[in-house]
Amino acid sequence: MNNLARELKTAIIATLVLAVVVCGVYPLAVLAVAQGFFPRQANGSLVIGGGTIIGSSLLGQPFTESRYFHPRPSAAGAGYDATASGGSNLGPTSRKLVETVQARVAQYRTENGLAADATVPADAVTASASGLDPDISVKNALIQAARVAKARGWEKSAVEKLLRQHTQGRTLGLLGEPRINVLQLNLALDAGAKDAH
Repeated sequence: MNNLARELKTAIIATLVLAVVVCGVYPLAVLAVAQGFFPRQANGSLVIGGGTIIGSSLLGQPFTESRYFHPRPSAAGAGYDATASGGSNLGPTSRKLVETVQARVAQYRTENGLAADATVPADAVTASASGLDPDISVKNALIQAARVAKARGWEKSAVEKLLRQHTQGRTLGLLGEPRINVLQLNLALDAGAKDAH
């Protein structure tokens, strides 16, 4: 009986210590480091305009008007639904995936005035694993630049200048490809339109 009581006491103490560390100390330490060194990211990288939260630079949003750059397609819920983040999970042999991509290719070519056999960037017609990718490739943005410039009545060179200003390099100088955040670029376009008037 003494042995059982000692083991029970040890188990209870170990459980309480582990609960305090895992449910208290560790989360508070992570919170302190996050808020101390990365407060913007820890709070959702929110983009604020006119005192209102417009979105997050970490999450894609739907833009469909021709005067805006269009984001990567989304498979999250009904589209860009952060509560349903995820890919379609359709494989390369999926007929549905092939048909969806073919339809997106045709739509992209039509929207951007491309020839029927023009090469289309993969990120323009395929959804990311999260379905919420906020960035597009530089190639994708350059193709859309002519449409955006025409819709806004701007010179294409002015739009391309904004593209260069908003191009982010590879992460840590070697991971991924250069990219452009669609929300930030579209906000810069709107700010440029206001400055022009």
